[in-house]
Amino acid sequence: MNTTCLVTGGAGFIGSNFVHMLAEIRPEWAIVNLDALTYAGNRENLKALDAKKNHVFVHGDITKPDDVERAFAECAKFGGRLVVVHFAAESHVDRSIQSGVPFVNTNVVGTQILLDASRAHKTARFVHVSTDEVYGSLGEKGFFREDTPLAPNSPYSSSKAGSDLLVRAAVHTHGFDACITRCSNNYGPYQFPEKFLPLMLANASEDKPIPVYGDGLYVRDWLYVRDHCEAILAVLEKGRSGEVYNIGGNNELANITLVKRVLKELGKPESLITYVKDRPGHDRRYAIDASKIKADSTGLRASPSRSLCRSRSAGIRRKRNGCKGLGAEPTVTTTLGSTADDGVGRQPQSASGRKAHLRSVPVGLRVQRAGSKA
Repeated sequence: MNTTCLVTGGAGFIGSNFVHMLAEIRPEWAIVNLDALTYAGNRENLKALDAKKNHVFVHGDITKPDDVERAFAECAKFGGRLVVVHFAAESHVDRSIQSGVPFVNTNVVGTQILLDASRAHKTARFVHVSTDEVYGSLGEKGFFREDTPLAPNSPYSSSKAGSDLLVRAAVHTHGFDACITRCSNNYGPYQFPEKFLPLMLANASEDKPIPVYGDGLYVRDWLYVRDHCEAILAVLEKGRSGEVYNIGGNNELANITLVKRVLKELGKPESLITYVKDRPGHDRRYAIDASKIKADSTGLRASPSRSLCRSRSAGIRRKRNGCKGLGAEPTVTTTLGSTADDGVGRQPQSASGRKAHLRSVPVGLRVQRAGSKA
């Protein structure tokens, strides 16, 4: 049977990488791509798919039922087995600290609207892409497991935890077929430039100060975005309904360590580092136990194949050599980035500020202009 996949947030960072991967390794599938094209979404991320007849882009917002219905109407034109992969979300922690309302509206209300529509249209499988931040913060030891109690510490992560619970409720109340994935920090193509490493690389290339939150010892687990997308597809095709799957990269690193390594690779002095006042409620350490999704018993056997240590220098050198990002394939690592702007102290940008910033970003970095965590 033919498969039609509705992808929400498919013009953002992880979503666009997923859409490109799906078009590559499941070319027989139809893809309907619903995205509101906010600051974090970029239509240019999908330019290579414009000629594909089985990829349809729908400009719409998951918080608006009429827009969601338009997307499902496009899905109906293709027919076949209908599945949904839900990335669309507000994901910038600093923005959520300024105001949590947009996060509740998109991440909680929008998810419920999408769930209701998905049930009404007899969706065969729904994958909700979430974050390890719903677990809260770790000490120096230990890892987040799927059964770790939820303890979110920011308006962003709290709204994602709320959306996770709504998916859980749909499974247990309505018998809806759905899975939840929770990932660590992603890096790779198409990321929005105000995120941690794209911003750091842009500032360093122009010898501008690199503001680092607190003491810089916040630890994150880095996951290459293609590995993440492959794991999501494994859950979509083989996951058990009602289950949560952690997806990690096995690459723990303190922010300041990563900053110093990048500066060394770029030949820039550590004097560019400027420690700034810490973010309110900043989680100290994230680390994922992804043994469940790797286990043979689940049938998924998904594990990361890219190492941050191996990919980092190659990506930075590519940038220094002036790689033109917008024409690059999604699987090419041109630079790194965070899904939640965890290390660099920078205020969110306005639309005009974003455009001005993009003009100052090296050409090789522009491949990462759009991003959302989920």
